[in-house]
Amino acid sequence: MTEAGFRDLSSGLDPQTLAERVRDGMRERDRAARGLGIEFLEVAPGGAKVAMTVREDMLNGFDICHGGFLTVLADTAFAYSCNSYNEQTVASGISLDFMAPARPGDRLVAEAKELFVAGRTGVYDITVTNQKGELIAVMRGKSYRIRGRPVVEL
Repeated sequence: MTEAGFRDLSSGLDPQTLAERVRDGMRERDRAARGLGIEFLEVAPGGAKVAMTVREDMLNGFDICHGGFLTVLADTAFAYSCNSYNEQTVASGISLDFMAPARPGDRLVAEAKELFVAGRTGVYDITVTNQKGELIAVMRGKSYRIRGRPVVEL
């Protein structure tokens, strides 16, 4: 099936409005993001920016943010970025590298950007920075689109 044969899941909305509707629908059901206090700063077609403040209960035995929490933050930006077209898209793989530790009270921002999409797969780069603009982590995400299945009903 060619791209032209895919079901139109936009309901005639412009791409930015569609991305915002998808964000709102996903956010309502996203218990992990809510539990971690993740804030949704921006969404656009193929892009998203989210933030989280490092809490005491996120610290590991070295009193720095556990890498799993950094991964969840980056993965959340990735998920909202690749689902912004309203076609369910899941991660097929991620690779995350830590650059510097995140400390208690740090406000972290993860920004995801679409690099390439072809057929049902995509590649996204995600950066995590702190309130000083220091690079904390970088992640590359690979996505797989589930054809014809909307994220939200419009």
